[in-house]
Amino acid sequence: MPYLTTDDGVALHYEDVGEGTPMVFVHEFAGDHRSWEPQLRFFSRRYRCIAFDARGYLPSDVPPTPASYSQDRATDDIAAIIKGLNLAPAHVVGLSMGAFATLHLGLRHAPLARSLVAAGVGYGAAPGKREQFQAEVEITAGKIRDQGMDKMADIYGRGPTRLQYERKDPRGFAEFIAQLAEHSTLGSTNTMLGVQRVRPALGDLEAGFAAMKVPTLIIAGDEDDPTLEPALFLKRTIASAALLVMPHCGHTMNLEDPDAFNRAVLDFVTMVDAGRWPLRDPSTQAGGILGGGQK
Repeated sequence: MPYLTTDDGVALHYEDVGEGTPMVFVHEFAGDHRSWEPQLRFFSRRYRCIAFDARGYLPSDVPPTPASYSQDRATDDIAAIIKGLNLAPAHVVGLSMGAFATLHLGLRHAPLARSLVAAGVGYGAAPGKREQFQAEVEITAGKIRDQGMDKMADIYGRGPTRLQYERKDPRGFAEFIAQLAEHSTLGSTNTMLGVQRVRPALGDLEAGFAAMKVPTLIIAGDEDDPTLEPALFLKRTIASAALLVMPHCGHTMNLEDPDAFNRAVLDFVTMVDAGRWPLRDPSTQAGGILGGGQK
């Protein structure tokens, strides 16, 4: 298995397949590198694809304390993969927790990114939801620590934004739950407490997003309620962003509807590579309703 070691000594496992322009995939809390299999099979036909396991996710290292986990560290781990494998600038595709880190990469390490895809991003970031999210993270992390990820997988994996996947693809969903049950209890607990509980709200980063120019695609499932308002915020704030809302989709849209997800991402990166991805015209945000000529 190939590994890359970060500057704080954590070994990150990665999969590397295909040739061409590099594309890095960053998984969600309930996923790992295997969650990107439908994307690796599709994009590796024309891109060099790298999917890695975040710290805390076997076979990557599992640091023993939450202090070794943070939003900045999760972002820097993407940067470590890109720099260590000489991939810059790379297309970076993130889901949920991985999408938060992907957006932070655009804020803190923009030269490393050719483009950003942030899918299912925004849990706890909607107005008035931060304290509720932090409280739920505390409770869930405690249950994972006390009961073990092998027992909690079936409970966590059947949250209200996951049921769409089970309805569409029962076999795929069963595989998702089985893989989640294999996750490290310690790593999952530390990730919740060190990354998710204390990450900044997206609204707190508004000035940085307003200045960001990396081509960005925001993807939300229309039945993934916690991400809809944050997705609109990101679209309105990032001048280089487009927003795609996938119908009848929950949180795991890359697995629920892989063909639609892959085609949307392919269209996006093709436009970026052709130099045809635009910044939004500020006049489209003038605030009028009916158009010109109004007094």
